[in-house]
Amino acid sequence: MCTVCGCGEGEVRIGGKAQTGHGEAHEHGVEHGHAHGHDHHHHGSDGDHHSSAHHHDHAHEAHSELHRRVHHYGQGPAGTSVPGMSQTRLIQIETDILAKNKAYANANRQRFGALGIVALNLLSSPGSGKTTLLVKTIEVMKATRDVAVIEGDQQTDADAARIRATGAPAIQINTGKGCHLDAHMVGHALDALAPPRGSVLFIENVGNLVCPAAFDLGEAQRVVILSVTEGEDKPLKYPDMFAGADLVVVNKTDLLPHLDFDVEQAIANVGKVNAGVKVLKVSARSGEGLAAFVSWIEGARAMQLAGVDIAHAVAGE
Repeated sequence: MCTVCGCGEGEVRIGGKAQTGHGEAHEHGVEHGHAHGHDHHHHGSDGDHHSSAHHHDHAHEAHSELHRRVHHYGQGPAGTSVPGMSQTRLIQIETDILAKNKAYANANRQRFGALGIVALNLLSSPGSGKTTLLVKTIEVMKATRDVAVIEGDQQTDADAARIRATGAPAIQINTGKGCHLDAHMVGHALDALAPPRGSVLFIENVGNLVCPAAFDLGEAQRVVILSVTEGEDKPLKYPDMFAGADLVVVNKTDLLPHLDFDVEQAIANVGKVNAGVKVLKVSARSGEGLAAFVSWIEGARAMQLAGVDIAHAVAGE
């Protein structure tokens, strides 16, 4: 969470222009105290009272305990820890931040619905291959569907440039020190990008398996991309990210002959945190699974449009 990482303190730039007004979505007020209250006293033992074997047993027990020990800072009510801040204060800060973000997300969602735009939030760790996957997906879809992209990175517009090279419109959000996109940033990017009515909007989030999971951007679906170079245990280590996924893409499958990655174990681990979620095996390089990914996107678009039509009918519009 932002409460911990302090992100959002740097300058946010959208399309190369500095943005104002983002501070209201990141009111941290973090007090960086270090009063942990750990007193470490080391007392020697009198050799007259303890045998060397006894010393060895205690040393072995201590060594074994050290290997078993886990310092878990996410067991409090807030699910996290910041030195000098109570769990109650952390919960309040998180609630305030996410409530403000939710208001912006709902505004984005209404806007998407009114324009018949299906927005997909693409999330992953850095280096998962999501930009390459996005480029290949656009190349397949652009002949039959309007596509636009919002790119999120801390710095540079390299990924937006790669997208524009396909002919699709793209705008870059540079988050500065921020480790994720928020709904307020996306709203500003929408103003500048103006995606066509009825289009598919891809929002490529900042590479990070932690903070982006907490921030609704107003998207219709979340796609989490897991590269086979990352390890099968990522869904278990970062459960919040995978628990919120509508689709999990296991990417770079062309590399499997060169790795010890167990695809089935990875999929099983995804199922442990998100039972029943759809998983696709894809290689942007070879094209394996790309048609299935595009088909899933079209299905998500059809579902959203059907939902909007139903909502309008209920409202009598």
